[in-house]
Amino acid sequence: MAKKKKLNNITIRQVFQTIIWPKRGLLLFGLFLILLRSGASLVLPKATQYLIDDVVVNKDMAMLKTVILVTILAIITQAATSFTLTRLLSVQAQKLIAQLRVKVQKKVLSLPINYFDSTKSGSLVSRIMSDVEGVRNLVGTGFVQLIGGTITAIAVLILLIDMNPKLTAFIGLPVFIFGFIALRAFGYLRPIFRKRGQLNAEVTGRLTETLNGVRVIKGFGAELQEIVTFEKGVNELYENVKKTLTASALVQSSATFLLAGVASTGILGIGGYYIIEGEMTRGELFAFIGYLAILIAPIVQMSNIGSQITEAFAGLDRTEEIMNTKAEDEDEHRTVELGEIKGDIAFKDVSFAYEEGTDVIKNISFDAPKGSVTALVGSSGSGKSTIAGLAATFLKPNSGLITIDGTDLSTVKLRGYRTHLGVVLQDDFLFEGTIRENILFPRPDSSEEEVMAAVKAAYVDEFTDRFDEGLDTLIGERGVKLSGGQRQRIAIARAILADPKILLLDEATSNLDTESETYIQKSLSELMKGRTTFVIAHRLSTIRQADQILVIEQGKIAERGTHNELIEKEGRYYQLYTYQARI
Repeated sequence: MAKKKKLNNITIRQVFQTIIWPKRGLLLFGLFLILLRSGASLVLPKATQYLIDDVVVNKDMAMLKTVILVTILAIITQAATSFTLTRLLSVQAQKLIAQLRVKVQKKVLSLPINYFDSTKSGSLVSRIMSDVEGVRNLVGTGFVQLIGGTITAIAVLILLIDMNPKLTAFIGLPVFIFGFIALRAFGYLRPIFRKRGQLNAEVTGRLTETLNGVRVIKGFGAELQEIVTFEKGVNELYENVKKTLTASALVQSSATFLLAGVASTGILGIGGYYIIEGEMTRGELFAFIGYLAILIAPIVQMSNIGSQITEAFAGLDRTEEIMNTKAEDEDEHRTVELGEIKGDIAFKDVSFAYEEGTDVIKNISFDAPKGSVTALVGSSGSGKSTIAGLAATFLKPNSGLITIDGTDLSTVKLRGYRTHLGVVLQDDFLFEGTIRENILFPRPDSSEEEVMAAVKAAYVDEFTDRFDEGLDTLIGERGVKLSGGQRQRIAIARAILADPKILLLDEATSNLDTESETYIQKSLSELMKGRTTFVIAHRLSTIRQADQILVIEQGKIAERGTHNELIEKEGRYYQLYTYQARI
């Protein structure tokens, strides 16, 4: 049983270096605004003290006006700094989220094919769109509020000590207890938040599969089965969320009980005693309570922000996992830049296994000279598509050598090689959009003449001429509004427009009716001229003109030769061909 890969936590140092430090100017300005806002908030408690102890007692109207003016200016300062802070940092946080999404998506597209074979597309969508959301609390108001709140709390604490050290000492114990509870809670929450990201990705992945396969689901009446599966995933997600809410509620209730309850109530009692004893004035007590409120507010706020930042770190853990995954072209052996190629491909004793110890193909050797057509036939699971995948560099052999024009394919930079590659699959993927956009996909800058030449060569115009919008007809998600044969012809037109040196046709005519197949065989004959072509076909009648036919059985080449040569041998190919001819 394969061991699960350990997911290492991203460190504070890594976050500081990669996210916070590049935005240091912005964050320092945000911190300045927070401190300015906090400084303005200190005016009201002091103004209250003056109002009670001086203005009211002395009936000083001039001082009253001064107190009111200073208070209004402080309120305006608070409002202006709050607006500027939120507007500036929130926008920058969303910009960073957008940049990170692009960065992660770029990384995901650089990963090898086998990564996608073992990872649900919905899970990757969640990684790209959801996991990076938390950085808004690092670059947005969250991080600077955490720092600014800490500085404010320290400043207010100094003021409180100056006003009444004994009363300040009393509030130290509940604040310390609350801090201990909050830190323990954040340590408990991080792995739970990380698990939530994983569960959310799994549920999203399954939902995406369900929606994509809705015709199969309805065709087999399996709606209830999918509902039960989705409900199970949603309930697991709910249980995870419940744990985080419980921990967050504990932090919040601790803040209410210890800070707003124990500290405030004790200060009222002790402060009242000091007033009776003449150790404090009424104004000093009101000012002390006002400052205490300012002290408690950032501490409570920091507990909420701490929870958000903990969630952000959990999301970044999962993002970091993807960013640390080795991309296809990061192989240190891939150093050769391909220019123009002839297209000579050779397999020399090539073996490949998806799982260690279970070879899918075994010691395969053959030459595919430039401009030749190599057909791969055999029963399902024999290894035909694996050979094509190796030729396309979607897979890498475990042993043996594949060469292009004599150069070891494992040393070639993939981007350069794949610019010479064209692929038409059995169930080729079409993007949501128009027919024209799908044909233009490999070469968006193609001229109208080039597009129309590809359209005519693949006989796409045979059905688009009947559409009101012609090539600008919307085809729906994955081309759902078209028939299988129509989708396949668009895919072939796309390959024709790409003008590749190497062509892979994996069951390219399997979805076509007899009339369409006749058209396509003519267009493919033109397309394959001068190109090294690999054809995987169950319909053996479509490969009679191939330069060589390789019969693959149990991962080995059982027979090889031209159509006529293999028919004369009356071996496995003869059996397959005559069987199809009878049906």
